[in-house]
Amino acid sequence: MTRTTTVAAGAFAPGHLGGLTQHIPFELVEHVLDETKTVQVRVRTLPSRVGIYFVLALGLFPSLGYRRVWDKLVAGLSGIEHGLPSEAALRQLCRRLGPEPIEALFDTLAVPLARPTTPGACYRSWRTVAFDGCSSLKAPDLPRIRALLGKVRHHWGMSGYPALRLTVLCETGTRGLLGAVFGPSENGETVQATALLPRLTPQMLLLADRAFDGDDFLRAVSDTGSQFLVRLCSHRRPAVPAVLPDGSYLTYFPACACASSKPTSLSPPATESASLAITGSRRRSWITVTTPPKP
Repeated sequence: MTRTTTVAAGAFAPGHLGGLTQHIPFELVEHVLDETKTVQVRVRTLPSRVGIYFVLALGLFPSLGYRRVWDKLVAGLSGIEHGLPSEAALRQLCRRLGPEPIEALFDTLAVPLARPTTPGACYRSWRTVAFDGCSSLKAPDLPRIRALLGKVRHHWGMSGYPALRLTVLCETGTRGLLGAVFGPSENGETVQATALLPRLTPQMLLLADRAFDGDDFLRAVSDTGSQFLVRLCSHRRPAVPAVLPDGSYLTYFPACACASSKPTSLSPPATESASLAITGSRRRSWITVTTPPKP
């Protein structure tokens, strides 16, 4: 079986990443470059569009150096003349682009991917999303990076490399990213997650662990109009002003209005406008459904 791939001509030929180019077409990249005013002034050996695909390739092959990643880009260009840039030229290409076009491209592509029928993507009428974080990423130990990220102090001393904390908002059914924030590891996940709250919509159900159970954070989530299912720390003991016939009970949180909790089962909320929060410890858990107060 023979497969034919059409690539751009001239200096733009290396800007091709196989199947990835079908999802990130040339036209989209050109639009992002134009919007961020990072289009090359003149067509060089390494135009800006090729630089975008080179940066994407760096993410696909993180263990390879610049030259070997470039070889990946041009592996399918047999019979087509293309340049052989040095690592210094590729490094300068990345610096010339800057972060703006990459960020704009991410914001354009970071949208919900799942269909309503995708398993694990929806609960009733809400699209389920979740926060997740990672603080094990390491950055090069360079003076300018140390000034930005600092180093983690352990009981045995300073860490070897600056640590980078990454917090993302993702779609649970597809694991597609809807937003991402990174910065110094001293910034907690809640701080970074707050910057992602504008990406929540009333059609979403946010799932989060007990690190996100702060009253101020829950209030900010509630202000977005989205629903939320959050695991609370075990030391929180909400008051029980009334117990309902089905075994659930009413309570109040500073961040929300009134809530009903029922042990161990996730019952469908009585109203489509309900917000969800989960409390629990190692031995027991409750599902809490919060509803807006009556006027």
